[in-house]
Amino acid sequence: MANDGVHLRKEGAAGHITLDRPKALNALTFDMVAAMLARLREWARDPEIKAIVLDAAPGRAFCAGGDIRAIYESGKKRDGHAAQFFTTEYRLNATIKHFPKPYVSLIDGLVMGGGAGITIHGAIRVVSENALFAMPETAIGLFPDIGASHFLNLLPGRIGLYLALTGARISPADMIHAGLATHFVASKDFAEIVARIAQGEEPASVLAGLAGEPGPSELAKNRAAIDHAFAQTSVEDIVPALKNEGERGRAATDMLARCSPTSLKLTFRQMKEGAAQPDLESGLAMEYRLALHILEGHDFYEGVRAVLIDKDQTPRWCPDTLSAVSDAEIARYFAPLGASDWTPL
Repeated sequence: MANDGVHLRKEGAAGHITLDRPKALNALTFDMVAAMLARLREWARDPEIKAIVLDAAPGRAFCAGGDIRAIYESGKKRDGHAAQFFTTEYRLNATIKHFPKPYVSLIDGLVMGGGAGITIHGAIRVVSENALFAMPETAIGLFPDIGASHFLNLLPGRIGLYLALTGARISPADMIHAGLATHFVASKDFAEIVARIAQGEEPASVLAGLAGEPGPSELAKNRAAIDHAFAQTSVEDIVPALKNEGERGRAATDMLARCSPTSLKLTFRQMKEGAAQPDLESGLAMEYRLALHILEGHDFYEGVRAVLIDKDQTPRWCPDTLSAVSDAEIARYFAPLGASDWTPL
């Protein structure tokens, strides 16, 4: 069965989900996340379904995230659809986290933002040689959501904060090193994984015979420098620390310079707060508040304009420096929404 960009069907013992908006980099729409959520809840109760397999139509992206343009347009109109999208997407993330059967993601291409939300929370995350991971939200005036305050804080050392702030793209080997992926399998073998799980084989058994080594990890090589620079107590202190870390440190500094100062400070506090949260749901509730508050601001709309609409790549952030973003302003984003706060049900 197709539902506006996602195919959901039973194939033997498998519930098979295929993202199918390749021209839009398989970006997630509200209809897609709503359909996935409803079907997963159904399949959780179906005794014939032994495992879930998630993949995507061939293309350079597995899933580039949520449909940011639709969120932009909804936020501009103040019509409530953006809030509805976040509510449903986050419930999907929580459902995947606690799904009672093996949930297997086959990541063959770029996975970012919301794409991470429908993969990382699952028990089995398989990457091919074509996989790339990034959380690039600070470059469009947003912040890493979909439970990033939870799962990025589980990564070794300061890797999570590094990825959250810079939006750096990392390789399959880096994903394995960081724990974002559980297995490396050549893309040519993905069809075999789907077929054997549909035949009723245990996913762990299937992958045991197909998984290989992804090669050396650049993250592993640079862990000491990342851990040192991103152990600082503020974003302002991270920048000079990076400048002392050679060429890669300077590259990370350049990434930060392109990002919204408000988003950087917001994300820094988000990650700090997330480390103290007891579970994914607490992190999602916090992120929902941030998302709705950020839709009331300036930088998200300016970032989307510059990157996706006018494509001039020159966002005019306001404020445009880290020093001009006050702690009081950042604290406002974390204010409870009262009766409108997010719940996982």
